[in-house]
Amino acid sequence: MSSAFLSDDFLLDTPLARTLFHDHAAGMPIFDFHNHLSPADIAADRRFESLAQAWLSGDHYKWRAMRINGIDERRITGSASDEEKFGAWAATITQATGNPLYIWTHLELRRYFNCAEILGPQTAQKIHDRCSAMLRTPEFSARNLLLRMNIRVLCTTDDPCDDLRHHLAIRESGYDIAVAPTFRPDRLLRTADPAAYCAYLDRLGQSAGIDIRDYAALLDALRSRMRVFQKAGCRIADHSLEPPVFEPASDASISAAFDHLRCGKSPDSLQSRQLQTAIMLDLGRLYHEAGWAMQLHMGALRNTSARRFSAMGPDAGCDTMDDRPCAHALSRLLDALDVNGELPKTVLYNLNPRDTEMLMAMAGCFADGEAAGKIQVGPAWWFADRRDGMERHLKALSALSLLGRFIGMTTDSRSLLSFPRHEYFRRILCRHIGRLIVAGEAPEDADLLAQMVRMICFTNAEQYFGGVAAAA
Repeated sequence: MSSAFLSDDFLLDTPLARTLFHDHAAGMPIFDFHNHLSPADIAADRRFESLAQAWLSGDHYKWRAMRINGIDERRITGSASDEEKFGAWAATITQATGNPLYIWTHLELRRYFNCAEILGPQTAQKIHDRCSAMLRTPEFSARNLLLRMNIRVLCTTDDPCDDLRHHLAIRESGYDIAVAPTFRPDRLLRTADPAAYCAYLDRLGQSAGIDIRDYAALLDALRSRMRVFQKAGCRIADHSLEPPVFEPASDASISAAFDHLRCGKSPDSLQSRQLQTAIMLDLGRLYHEAGWAMQLHMGALRNTSARRFSAMGPDAGCDTMDDRPCAHALSRLLDALDVNGELPKTVLYNLNPRDTEMLMAMAGCFADGEAAGKIQVGPAWWFADRRDGMERHLKALSALSLLGRFIGMTTDSRSLLSFPRHEYFRRILCRHIGRLIVAGEAPEDADLLAQMVRMICFTNAEQYFGGVAAAA
């Protein structure tokens, strides 16, 4: 087996791993069920002017690495030219050995642009010129970049107020990839700023054609927007819980807390927790009724740099892992929905690897005959999205749940060039299975293992997310 960088067999350290990857995993289509791609770029079939524009604009993974390397902000998100920014990225990547960004960068160069050169200060200009020229051609437009990666389904992340015109345009164009919206009402849980909250309710009410003056009207508006999303192919909701809360209250208390906030008054801590709990429970019931899946992202501590947040706003590369406990509140939230049979299919994501085994154990508590793998622990997310993070996730999944029911990988990305991350995951998956067989922990049943790999790579997600591809 060759040890060359990114050889055909990189990460595949057993004969079975190589067979499973090359004969089965590599050719499976992609179902990317959570990302932050721009539907406007896909609808317009955008062509990028440069590789720097396609790679560095909006990618806070890379921004963070560049800041760690001492790059000034002008050459990251500021006024520097594309060539200067790309040169700064090339200088950074040479220091990133062992970081998944190093692997992803060179996989993307190879898989999209057939460029096997190693990126660094000496090669930066040549690589940037060559790839930028390709990106300006029709063959490398946004839609064609996605088609190159054998993608079947993409689920973007969308606010309930969004008019979804870009999704509808994509759908009406007959594009070969199903691009569906995901319903993400995070702003309804941000009760700390009454003025901002009320302004958001006004927007939501306008989009739904409903005057949101009380809590019942809020639920009516959400039902209305869910129907619009459903028609556009949506079958998935998404929430960031920072952290989960569970503070049940009477209908009267919830209405009073909402009215207090709607009048522009700051709720106290108890009122905030009660309202957040009520919203999550009511949305969970609506998702179950609609047959949607619910994704819950936990463990993020966001916008830790006040200076950076003031200058750039959110998603600037200044989020980190949180260490607040989430098991108790999360279990009670899930149980409150489950007790009356209203718990939707749910995907749990943890940013702090400390919580992996806890979530794996919890997921099994709410399994039932409604769906195979009904409560999932989503793929290793964000800071855990690296080889050892994926390996830890797969080991815990194998030991505490059912590996064969896992819904596989998603990019969680803002970049159209990020899809070789699926290849990275698939190689790690095949490596994990191969090592189990070598250790004598399972028989080498070639047909069974091949079927399992194909299911994890695509089929399980296709079945779990219930008709997204057909609807979109």
